Amino acid sequence: MPSADELNALILEQAAEAVIYVNRQGVIEKWNAAAVAMFGYSATEAMGQNLDMIIPEHLRQAHWRGFDAAMSSGKTRLGGRPTLTRGVHRSGRKLYVEMSFALIVGPTGEALGSVAVARGLRVS
Repeated sequence: MPSADELNALILEQAAEAVIYVNRQGVIEKWNAAAVAMFGYSATEAMGQNLDMIIPEHLRQAHWRGFDAAMSSGKTRLGGRPTLTRGVHRSGRKLYVEMSFALIVGPTGEALGSVAVARGLRVS
């Protein structure tokens, strides 16, 4: 039987949805197998990189404005509700992605970073 930490790691890695965690600076620290499948970057390629690698250029300014506001206020605009947005695959192909965001808050109440859970959508 795996330990609690091992089980948490297995759940994260094997989740059907992409799970991405970034620190306060927007640097990727967790990138599961579903994120690899969705965005085309291996975990090794993604870890330590800025989120701009998967955000379309025309959406970056708005994204960072919202991200910085959430880090400062301790609240996300959508309160965890999913939203439809765009992403970019490693190949440059544009993606429609349903994402939900949550702040990860430390024991003293400070925002440590943000986790996004994403599901790719097929558009006909």
